[in-house]
Amino acid sequence: MLAALKAEESSGQLQLVERDDVDEDEDLFEAIDKLIAQGINAGDVKKLQDAGIYTCNGLMMHTKKNLTGIKGLSEAKVDKICEAAEKIVNFGYITGSDMLLKRKSVVRITTGSQALDELLGGGIETLSITEAFGEFRSGKTQLAHTLCVSTQLPTSMRGGNGKVAYIDTEGTFRPDRIVPIAERFGLDPGAVLDNIIYARAYTYEHQYNLLLGLAAKMSEEPFRLLIVDSVIALFRVDFSGRGELAERQQRLAQMLSRLIKIAEEFNVAVYMTNQVIADPGGGMFVTDPKKPAGGHVLAHAATVRLMFRKGKGEQRICKVFDAPNLPEAEAISFTRFFPFYNHTFVSQNNSSS
Repeated sequence: MLAALKAEESSGQLQLVERDDVDEDEDLFEAIDKLIAQGINAGDVKKLQDAGIYTCNGLMMHTKKNLTGIKGLSEAKVDKICEAAEKIVNFGYITGSDMLLKRKSVVRITTGSQALDELLGGGIETLSITEAFGEFRSGKTQLAHTLCVSTQLPTSMRGGNGKVAYIDTEGTFRPDRIVPIAERFGLDPGAVLDNIIYARAYTYEHQYNLLLGLAAKMSEEPFRLLIVDSVIALFRVDFSGRGELAERQQRLAQMLSRLIKIAEEFNVAVYMTNQVIADPGGGMFVTDPKKPAGGHVLAHAATVRLMFRKGKGEQRICKVFDAPNLPEAEAISFTRFFPFYNHTFVSQNNSSS
């Protein structure tokens, strides 16, 4: 991905620069146009782009059943396209050493909180989904707003050197909250807001279509973060009762599958918030027990799960609920005001979550 920020000493602020003005790094994905050099008709490549497929990597993440559903692509054409894509990208086995090298491309984006960064091993990771769940006013959306800014910091400042896509399902995004956070990090608020693309989703279908439309933008511009706030809200509205539960979970699984494919295709971090529901089986010793909504489908899709809850006064507590490489731990954050301020690391256990 391209570095998209540089320091402007004259103004004392960091300013975003145009993509054309930045030296290109090694591409993390192969453009779908490269299929033409492998003998694929340009018209068929255009059909793939119209269906939201802009990279060979993304093409290999689709089943042949889905590809033959694209108007104008027969089974024979799909087979030829897939064979050509396999010559460009390797989707087979690699060694553990190669995987270790691939993991070096992971970018950890600061949360603005030293305690939270320590909790997460450096920040929110690209190539993965980070889920934050908790009751209302527990700090989930506040962290989303902070990440909108910190993602645009250069890597030397533990940022992501990239733009942000924000899908809002609850109507809680407030651009005026971005301004003081940007000023706190020494960024130009106008430039920061210009590098956030925002969409308000009203149905689960609308939400999914917005994800499909991101491929075109991410293949052309240096994005580093995708925020979905929240991932479950519209599913709880559009599906009701146990009679529609199976279909809801299937649609949710498709949505989550699309999110992880975006993360891996474009090396972006996905930060999604989630709601909580009452947990009758939470135990008699737990006050007001709650659990994240979405069931096992959502639990298995998220790479890192963070539980947010209210503390004393303005304190907000974040706990690593589940992660493949992080110990179970907690951190206190003060999140009532726009930027994160002072933070204290609370406790850490040796057990892995």
